[in-house]
Amino acid sequence: MIITRFAPSPTGYLHIGNLRAALFNFAIARKAGGEFVLRIDDTDPERSKPEYVDAIQEDLRWLGILWDRIETQSSRLSRYAEVAAKLRADGRLYECFETPMELDLKRKKQLNMGKPPVYDRAALALSEAEKDRLRAERGSYWRFKLDHKRIEWQDGILGDISIDAASVSDPVLIRADGQVLYTLASVADDTDMGITHVVRGLDHTTNTATQIQIIQAMGCALPSFAHHSMLTGAQGEALSKRLGVLALRDLRANGVEPMAIISLMARLGSSKPVEPRRDMQEILDGFELSDFNASPTKFNEDDLAPLSARFLHGLTAEDMAAELAALGVPAEITEAFWLAIRDNIESRAEIAEWWALCRDGATPDISPEDADFVREALKALPARPFDETTWPSWTKALKETTGRKGKSLFMPLRKALTGRAHGPDMKRLLPLLQGLDRAG
Repeated sequence: MIITRFAPSPTGYLHIGNLRAALFNFAIARKAGGEFVLRIDDTDPERSKPEYVDAIQEDLRWLGILWDRIETQSSRLSRYAEVAAKLRADGRLYECFETPMELDLKRKKQLNMGKPPVYDRAALALSEAEKDRLRAERGSYWRFKLDHKRIEWQDGILGDISIDAASVSDPVLIRADGQVLYTLASVADDTDMGITHVVRGLDHTTNTATQIQIIQAMGCALPSFAHHSMLTGAQGEALSKRLGVLALRDLRANGVEPMAIISLMARLGSSKPVEPRRDMQEILDGFELSDFNASPTKFNEDDLAPLSARFLHGLTAEDMAAELAALGVPAEITEAFWLAIRDNIESRAEIAEWWALCRDGATPDISPEDADFVREALKALPARPFDETTWPSWTKALKETTGRKGKSLFMPLRKALTGRAHGPDMKRLLPLLQGLDRAG
């Protein structure tokens, strides 16, 4: 069975960049009838907040990305200690003592000499006495000792990957304050939880190489790995600086439809066109990891509004029945109302605005030069009930009696009845204007 996971850190709100990994892992699991795990990476006690844990779950539910079970890394600290103890006993985890300043000086020296800035393993040459002295002075941290050989795997998106371990620094697994870092915690979780497929950003490729050796050192089976492209701005600029304004909850507050976001993210960077999908099943049916490539993927926030509008335009009155009823739209005119306004809205907030206009009427917008025409036109308006023939027959008669035609005929009437210069087809809207007596 395929088991995937999404492991966000509860140190802030989910943003559009996080969603890519969440959706890909969810889609792979759901399409195969497997299991999707939400794993909260809360090993940093200072930055992890319960309110962010709640927000992560709220945002995922809103998007329809539902998990089968939830795990928290903070509840597994004893397990990480066991793994670390095994790695120490096997000689794969070693104690280091350099300060950040000392490490920075080493990197600069290596770069000046034209060498890659890789940790020099100086700690391995220390005697026990030297370790005791340094430990008392400054504390220590722990690195995993890589085997200096090529690390290779078949990536689900990138294809054949081969990384020379000698070109990579031995990764720090445990900080000086004792905090277990992502590399160790993630490996322990993935192996213990039976994760079969790991899909994440291209920036994790080197992490994957080192984690492969850690998994092998633990004597565990490797999952399949895939690394998707990184998102950039519309002009190819780094998106990371803008992620704070691309929080999913902010997009929701701005009226963006969840299926518009999912429809975009499920195709962005793939060979398939972006089209609004009605539901998650349509997303899953068309999702194939092999459709994606490693090239930087441009994300333009401006694409979301029209995609969101297109999604709404595709909904039926039946789809909207409960929401329209909650607004107070009578059942007998639900379909007529929805079909009238559907193609003229970009967000759900506009539905309430149009219903308020139909129910209560609008403040007329009448130009002085049109005042006499509008007054006489309203007097000539046929008696209720109105239907879809009322507007064309009324305006036809006005054309014959006034000589007006085109925009000079229709626009003053629209603005008088709705207070707006644009909107739904008036032959459909006129029968719905219950507050018509306020016009004129």
